[in-house]
Amino acid sequence: MNQDKERLVQWVEEHQVEMIDFLKKIVQVPSDNPAGDCYPIAAFLYHQLQEIGFEDVSLLDVEEEAVKAAGMISLANVLSRTKFGNGEGTIIALNAHGDVVPPGLGWSVDPYGGEIINGRMYGRGVAVSKSDIAAYSYAVLALKQAKISQQLQGEVDLAFTFDEETGGELGPKRLLDQGDIKPEQAIAAGFTYSAVNAHNGCLHFEVKIVGKSAHAALPHTGIDALETTTEILNRLYEYRKTLAAKKSTVPGIDHPTLVVGLISGGINTNVVPDECSIRVDRRLIPGEDGAQAEEEFRSVVEEAVKTVAGIKIEIRKILHAESFGPVPEDSPLISALSSNWQSIMKGKGELAINGVPIYADARHFYEKGIPTIMFGVGPKVLEEANGHRADEHIRIEDLIDATKIIACTLYDLLGGGRR
Repeated sequence: MNQDKERLVQWVEEHQVEMIDFLKKIVQVPSDNPAGDCYPIAAFLYHQLQEIGFEDVSLLDVEEEAVKAAGMISLANVLSRTKFGNGEGTIIALNAHGDVVPPGLGWSVDPYGGEIINGRMYGRGVAVSKSDIAAYSYAVLALKQAKISQQLQGEVDLAFTFDEETGGELGPKRLLDQGDIKPEQAIAAGFTYSAVNAHNGCLHFEVKIVGKSAHAALPHTGIDALETTTEILNRLYEYRKTLAAKKSTVPGIDHPTLVVGLISGGINTNVVPDECSIRVDRRLIPGEDGAQAEEEFRSVVEEAVKTVAGIKIEIRKILHAESFGPVPEDSPLISALSSNWQSIMKGKGELAINGVPIYADARHFYEKGIPTIMFGVGPKVLEEANGHRADEHIRIEDLIDATKIIACTLYDLLGGGRR
């Protein structure tokens, strides 16, 4: 590790108390999505970035009509540009999201407290992914404020968005489509112990089954929508078994999955149900044809009702999130990250490079042909941090290490490692 990187590491260590306080403050601002009232957290972060030393920070409002159409209440994106040298080198985007799933039940601490217990900070969104916001911000601050000797060239854009839990269409996708950011490389929210170079895609469907109501004493005079739904469910679960044969070649990703996550229907206990609807999640492995998967799904549902007289069905695709990667392991981005990981995480082996079965905002960058990696603050697997569960937390040690690794990686990508 050269002297400049040693100075970056030292700067992070000297400012860790400030970084922890910064993270605690944003954890304490509720940003549940749903309901998606996320303008307050965006405005708060906008001011916080200015307070800690960023000069070029923008709060980009999203028009109300688009926000409502996405099922949210309010939204803005936060963008900060930091130029190094004359700014003519590579442009790197760091993207993390500040919207979170609702806390749910079972917490042993205040989900909005940011409480630190035994070296861990607890709070909804602290792992997914407010800690990445803190790590990215302070990694860039380290490059700005540490007294490094090498002249860096390029630009780092902090792109903090607040609609990941509803697909990221009005966050990173919008920023890319509108040209607000034009990165040549990107790092998106992830984990400290692996570089994620691929993730699943996803299809969401709603299937509405319509029959005819009748008195429960005369069920033969109606058409039972719930009975037909049961047949559809049976067929879908049989179809799900066949997905296990479609093996992924990406480490960390096994095979496609299908889950019926929501069922609703019926009028009352003594009425033949005239309508029922189900919501289905169909995960796509990297490289899988989404159009073909949709065709298979529709075929299974339509075949299940083909012989049922009087039943009508409507199949509506709600979401199609493309898969991400795999990004080649020998890409400059992964090579720089791996080298710096080994320097900081001494004695912990090599950085794991793998895919994950979730889908995330990284895909929006990948779709634009931008080399992207998911790396940030967190354990080896999301379950260890209780992501999307009660008592979500991160280790303070991981926050500090990830910030050091990201700062050193940005240093290399901005030309700091040139001879």
